[in-house]
Amino acid sequence: MFQIKAFTFNPVQENTYLLYNEHNECIIIDPGCYFDAEKEELKSFIVDYKLQPKILLNTHCHLDHVFGNKFIAEEFKLTLNTHQREKEILEMAPASGLMFNLPFDNYQGDVVYLEEGDFVTLRDDKLEVIHAPGHSPGSICFYCEKQHFIIGGDVLFQNSIGRTDLPYGSHEDLLKNIKEKLFKLPEDVKVYPGHGPETTIGQEMKENPFLQ
Repeated sequence: MFQIKAFTFNPVQENTYLLYNEHNECIIIDPGCYFDAEKEELKSFIVDYKLQPKILLNTHCHLDHVFGNKFIAEEFKLTLNTHQREKEILEMAPASGLMFNLPFDNYQGDVVYLEEGDFVTLRDDKLEVIHAPGHSPGSICFYCEKQHFIIGGDVLFQNSIGRTDLPYGSHEDLLKNIKEKLFKLPEDVKVYPGHGPETTIGQEMKENPFLQ
């Protein structure tokens, strides 16, 4: 069974998630650690809990979600997993960083590309990949049916949705994918978003002003 630890990193206040099991193995999702102190905070948690990182995932590759990819990959000998349509977004990330005065060293290694319906497994636990573009062309969410939670990236927030004014964004696609894919999940599914507090599918179906 997954335990979930959330960190809030970098000037954009991005949520980084660490999922770990009873075998002390873990998945790192969207390492947004930018400052050295943030990298040390994430590493220290892993070391203190004697965890073994096994998988590195990106829900999408906007700069605030990939700042720590290189650090995590090199520190724990991991290969990045994301959607193929995020390749160009990942390559653009350092230029975006310079625009916002946030220079960083980008991940340069191999990439494992995930598709809709794939499963990311850690022993007996698994996450289903849901492709939900709109905020970004390769935005994917990681759904744990057994434990009724989803790591949603920047698709769905508490009373909000991901912005769609960035390159390759589509407001129409984002709304369509939320309604046709995420809102088909049980209402009690907890949503762990890329920014801000947790919510549930049911709460957003009833209260999110963008989706009424």
